[in-house]
Amino acid sequence: MILYGVAGLFCLFGLADATYLTVLALTGETAACGGQTGCFEVLGSAYARVAGIPVASFGVAGYFSAFTFATFAAFNYARARMFFALTVSLLFAVTLWLLYVQAFLLHAFCRYCLFSAAITFLLMGIVVASPSPRTSRN
Repeated sequence: MILYGVAGLFCLFGLADATYLTVLALTGETAACGGQTGCFEVLGSAYARVAGIPVASFGVAGYFSAFTFATFAAFNYARARMFFALTVSLLFAVTLWLLYVQAFLLHAFCRYCLFSAAITFLLMGIVVASPSPRTSRN
């Protein structure tokens, strides 16, 4: 169950990143990109919002859900493992789409977005490496 504890820690890092970007989007502030040009193009693009809602806020919901399920899974709740896997799979699918948007539509990358993508890839690795709920005892 240490695997789910590590996953929970990664979720907290993702939650912090997504929360930072959500707050910036809602307050109209600019991100501290350190002079990286692609950061502003990505965060200010039309793809940064869906129906007026910052995409990062969906990340907040996703990472918070994944953290919750990882915590319950660490305490050996079988359903939590299943919901964790589903949540991370959804995060992974959205991440792949957003990486496509950055690479092929915007031709720019955001360091915060890439950090979130790395966390999502790590979480997906944990999902793949974790034992199936069917093979465990609970």
